[in-house]
Amino acid sequence: MLAIQNATIVKSNHLIPGGLILTDGKTIIYAGTAQGKTIPALCETIDAHGMYVGPGLIDIHTHAGGNDWFYAAPEKAAQVHLAHGTTSVYPACYFNMSKEEFLQAIRVIRSAAQTEAGRIIKGLYMEGPYLNSKFGCEKESNQWKGPIEQSNYIEIVKEANEFAAFWSVAPEREGILSYIEDVKKVCPNAIFTVAHSEASPDEIERLIPYGLKVGTHHTNATGDRPQYPECRGVCVDEAVNMNDEIFAELIVDSRGIHVDPYMLRLVLKIKGKDRIVLISDACVFDGPPIPGLEGATDLNFDFNGDIAGSKLTLDVACRNMMVHTGAGICDVFRYASKNPATLLGRTDLGDVREGAVADLIIVDHWMNVLHVIQEGNRII
Repeated sequence: MLAIQNATIVKSNHLIPGGLILTDGKTIIYAGTAQGKTIPALCETIDAHGMYVGPGLIDIHTHAGGNDWFYAAPEKAAQVHLAHGTTSVYPACYFNMSKEEFLQAIRVIRSAAQTEAGRIIKGLYMEGPYLNSKFGCEKESNQWKGPIEQSNYIEIVKEANEFAAFWSVAPEREGILSYIEDVKKVCPNAIFTVAHSEASPDEIERLIPYGLKVGTHHTNATGDRPQYPECRGVCVDEAVNMNDEIFAELIVDSRGIHVDPYMLRLVLKIKGKDRIVLISDACVFDGPPIPGLEGATDLNFDFNGDIAGSKLTLDVACRNMMVHTGAGICDVFRYASKNPATLLGRTDLGDVREGAVADLIIVDHWMNVLHVIQEGNRII
């Protein structure tokens, strides 16, 4: 058993000061005020010293950890995220992979998820194959520009199977609905995302009944469809903002490059606190910085002069969200844990309550991680 005392317990909309948390193996058996409670004998104890104890962070979209791609060194990448308070992670496979590379990446990451070092890997985020080749880093390496044909993708779908939680699509691609229907046959619980796209709202909304629930890295790698000169069109960003069913992923870097701080505040105002999901979209690229962004240390750049994901972990993304939007500690735990758990249908994650998985982190008021508990085991 593990006890955390002198805790300020973080709930989704309030705090419990002077709190006590008790775990029994992988499960939380008590979380509330310490008054009248006794810590069992022989129980390992952590003194939180009044710091904040919240649910472990859930990164649904990342490609790497530190200097390692998940498809190449999944255990090492996972350990970087775990050290920063992420206790569930969904590595992404990207459209620059060939069919054989997709299959190999799926096998490597799934195998790593069975190891002690890779135990935080809970599934896959399939950022491809069928996206719009106009958008995203390394777009010249997109190997899936041709017709959508079952013979090309079905082996990938079957290999990924239910291990893949998220499937990204560009709804405007001809034949995309047949692909989605085939994914649903193999993966009935698949969550679809609109990604790297210039789809119209109608093209996006027709896929909501099939399980389209996410706007991938919202406001990044999306197009526009102006109908008249000097008139703004409506496209992916507007559809994500408009539809309450769709969660908006946000990459929140320190400089507000992926999403301008003003845009962050606007998206938050439109979507509300329950439909925001912070992601790292961490990658490993060593291209030269875009002129003027030499000091942006949490960004990546490819060799075409494009922004190529981030070097973030979710604890840093939470801190940046606090700076850019004035979010409080309850808010950022909601965006980085509660909301992704809700999206995934994981009622046992994203909250500090009896019966939940004992994935917990202890942080200071700026989300600096002090301790990490994963499934009841103290990691840090």
